[in-house]
Amino acid sequence: MGLRGGIDLGGTKVEAIVVNDDDYAVRGQSRCATPSEGGPAAIVKTMVSALTEAAKAAGTTPSELAGVGVGAPGVVDMDAGTLARAGNLSGWDAPYPLVAALGEQFGCSVALGNDVEVAVQAELELGVGRGVDSFIGVFWGTGIGGGVVLGGKMWHGRGAAGEIGHIVVKRGGARCTCGRLGCMEAYAGRRAMELRARRLHERGRSTDLFKIMRERDREALSSGVWARALEHGDELAIELIDRAVRALGAGVASVVNVLDVELVVLGGGLGLRFGAPMLARLTEAMQPHLYNDDRPPQMALAALGDLGGATGAALLSAHSSPARAP
Repeated sequence: MGLRGGIDLGGTKVEAIVVNDDDYAVRGQSRCATPSEGGPAAIVKTMVSALTEAAKAAGTTPSELAGVGVGAPGVVDMDAGTLARAGNLSGWDAPYPLVAALGEQFGCSVALGNDVEVAVQAELELGVGRGVDSFIGVFWGTGIGGGVVLGGKMWHGRGAAGEIGHIVVKRGGARCTCGRLGCMEAYAGRRAMELRARRLHERGRSTDLFKIMRERDREALSSGVWARALEHGDELAIELIDRAVRALGAGVASVVNVLDVELVVLGGGLGLRFGAPMLARLTEAMQPHLYNDDRPPQMALAALGDLGGATGAALLSAHSSPARAP
């Protein structure tokens, strides 16, 4: 029985795991904060550290793994092994040779995929999507990522399918972190919500969001900070979450109207933190926008939880024949 590595690169955290390559049981794991400055070089250094720690916990080293998969936000060129336009990562715009950089450090083959797509693939093979012919994954975190399953297989389109966060929910609306106007992510992405909270707070709106952030020793308004603020009845937090849910309801329902999928899977840091109550709220927010409102899709939380992205990355390693770094 061999071992594989999986890395989930997110806007706030790097999650690394080492799993059995037959049943994907976790043998070792490590989590590090994603550097907020320093660009790709600093982030790669953190990824190497995280996987090395996970491998150590599993009693091995990266070079002894059968392969490592990486799920990352942004524009992934799987053939070239590059990552570009990762707007929620420090200084990551131009294509960066991530596969080569990690392969050189790890001494094993590395495969690269979109972070949400690999998480949705994991739900398809190992989680709540098993046996489901069609579903969409909505991963609500730093941004809002999506994945589409049609006919029991991932649908990649021409390589960029599933960008659900950039469904336009308001023409000429709020500016998204991608630079466009009115995207769902501009209203519901955690990063965009934090930017709006900061602007409103600077203009005099009262909130405990940033106090809680400092008390929890966080550099950003993490999902835990938002959850704590809601528990305390923070009016600004409630207002921004309500705004996010309305945008999610309109955007997700629009995708359902086009694809008529059987199931919507909610994941991501915020989605999983808020859990079943938020799933119920999303279901309610979608209803007025559904064309077939008498036949809504089933709704479910991602079954693999926080490790879904890293598990999906390990699956990607098994399914790919990636090139080794020279």
